[in-house]
Amino acid sequence: MPFDTATLSYDDRGLIPVIAQDAVSHDVLMLAWMNAEAVERTLKSGRVTYWSRSRAAFWVKGETSGHVQELVEMRLDCDRDCLLVLVHQTGPACHTNRRSCFYTAVRDGAEIEIMAPVE
Repeated sequence: MPFDTATLSYDDRGLIPVIAQDAVSHDVLMLAWMNAEAVERTLKSGRVTYWSRSRAAFWVKGETSGHVQELVEMRLDCDRDCLLVLVHQTGPACHTNRRSCFYTAVRDGAEIEIMAPVE
């Protein structure tokens, strides 16, 4: 059965959240957003393409930084309202130059940094 982006459940802005996960280590790298065209571009090109809400433009991950996300597999959640992209990540995924955007933890009621920027 061919995949149809219209079967996904987008929010009122036409967006769906996307979790990027390293296909080898299984580390959760980041959360971003896609619209239907970004989903199609990602599947066609194999380069993960997001929709930048702040710039209102397509954003091919790594286009300017070189920190590319190569698509391995795209998965849909049970409600079809969230995507998981398994990727081969080149360099850090976070704009803070960390491997993951999830570099802060709350432990024993305190916020702590658990990952330093990549040198």
